[in-house]
Amino acid sequence: MTGADSAAGARQMGQAMKKFVVLYIAPQSAQAQMAESTPEAAQEGMKAWMAWAERAGEGIVDLGTPLGEGKEITATGTSGTTTGLGGYTILQAEDLAGAEALLEGHPHLMMPGASIQVYETLDIPGM
Repeated sequence: MTGADSAAGARQMGQAMKKFVVLYIAPQSAQAQMAESTPEAAQEGMKAWMAWAERAGEGIVDLGTPLGEGKEITATGTSGTTTGLGGYTILQAEDLAGAEALLEGHPHLMMPGASIQVYETLDIPGM
């Protein structure tokens, strides 16, 4: 069963779908990766992403985008970020295991040192 099949099955059974924020972590910024990539390599990368997106199907709420330079803002000031956060996606699934299933074979993991973090969004009390 694909991630899309799982998402569709949950909707048909009337189960509420949960949303998940997916964060793409890499040792190199998305800006640097894109700057160093040849047009051919970039095209192959996009093919891999689109193939994953097709497999994930309706589990994708927002495909997201690569992230550029960022700032960390605290009560004491602002500084550059060092997290290696390169992009995001928003998924929907029945549960965290379903979100993980949607991420199987994700092309981001082909990059050495890359990882994916996935977090369930929580309802804000009283909203």
